[in-house]
Amino acid sequence: MSERGSSLAGVALRPYWFDTVAPEPARPALAGDIRVDLAIVGGGFTGLWTALQARRRDPQARIALVEADRTGNAASGRNGGFCAPSISHGLGNALRRWPQEAEALVRLGRENLDGFAQDVAEYGLSIEFERPGKLTLAATPWQAEGLEALAVHHRRFGIASELLTGAALAEKLDSPVYGTGLFEPNYALVNPAKTVAELRRVVLSLGVEIHEQTPVTALRQAGAGVELITPGGVVRAARAVLATNAAVPLLRRLKPAVIPIYDYAIMTRPLDADELAAIGWTGRHSVADSGNQFHYIRKTADNRILWAGYDAVYHFGSRRDAALLDRTESYERLAGHFRRALPPLAHVPFTHAWGGIIDTSARTTFFAGLALGGRLAYAMGFTGQGVSASRFAARTMLDLLAGEETERTRLAMLRTRPFPFPPEPLRWLGIRWAQAGLASEDRTGRRSRFNRLLDAFGVGFDS
Repeated sequence: MSERGSSLAGVALRPYWFDTVAPEPARPALAGDIRVDLAIVGGGFTGLWTALQARRRDPQARIALVEADRTGNAASGRNGGFCAPSISHGLGNALRRWPQEAEALVRLGRENLDGFAQDVAEYGLSIEFERPGKLTLAATPWQAEGLEALAVHHRRFGIASELLTGAALAEKLDSPVYGTGLFEPNYALVNPAKTVAELRRVVLSLGVEIHEQTPVTALRQAGAGVELITPGGVVRAARAVLATNAAVPLLRRLKPAVIPIYDYAIMTRPLDADELAAIGWTGRHSVADSGNQFHYIRKTADNRILWAGYDAVYHFGSRRDAALLDRTESYERLAGHFRRALPPLAHVPFTHAWGGIIDTSARTTFFAGLALGGRLAYAMGFTGQGVSASRFAARTMLDLLAGEETERTRLAMLRTRPFPFPPEPLRWLGIRWAQAGLASEDRTGRRSRFNRLLDAFGVGFDS
């Protein structure tokens, strides 16, 4: 790896978000066997939302959450904190895959974000929740055409949005790279580490047991329940939830359904009002561009700029080594893109750089289901869109475990499984070909033959 450039010299190689929360004492590892009504495996957004929603449904149940490391140390604490009004990875994905229920998916996504906001207020979650909207940008004529088409679909489904060019766009973000933007006012942001910390605080206050440093090594059906095998003891549960997402799935059937994709981010120092005015970004809205290899960009509470995305790195054999969370090549590429898109800020140094794993499904949105005779529910494959969708997934899994037929459980999106990724070396080769085709499409506007073939099979892939 090359030596870090001057704007990256001395960066802290850890998520900025971790510096915004006071460290909490670790919860004790499991020591001995326990019997519970509901066991939850995984202490990220999905597991914590499940614990909260389960407690809301049953104030008397004994609920235990087990986490292999510390809560929020994996994908949940390392993402950008984009809190979308969607459960289907956007309207475009819903229209491509489930056109007959796109209207329901749009409505349920809105309702889920509204419910998220209500939970923030009800439980007093101090997570820097704000709803300032999102600006999606186009750098090429074909990307602009895509935004124009999306705006038409937004009007059809009653989604508020506004196409922007020229001076109107410059008032949101003034960049020589982008010529068209689509602004959606109903889009939220959170601080990911504070979200984990606050959900953890609330569920503990509600009597949920949390055992950290407690990896589950095996799951098995046992009589009318489920047993979770850990180094410190066995958790015997009437029902269980698998919320491990980017980790290696504990169920063999789920292993081909998701792949670990590495994503990287850099964070600037705090910017002053003059620096932000120089790029026209005086509002609090988040920003993303619309290439296949896209950036996602936002401000923090103290006006740092997060600049992330673009590279989506898959390692042969679905490796999940901790060392892969640091990638100088990606940091330097992101810094170069930052300077090109925002030249008035070329002098601004970066203070943090980090990577994270995205649990990616071939349809770019999560799926859910039951196993072990209906006693275990799972949800995974959020593909970078889990900040808000994990709350919806938690409610869906609880519906499934209760045997309740609800609008959530009736969704075709959740009743169908994603296309499985093939074994190696076909997996690695297929991903490389798909990524090469997507990069070519960003340059030329033309879809590759291979990616058109994937489209025909309902297989998607982006950064």
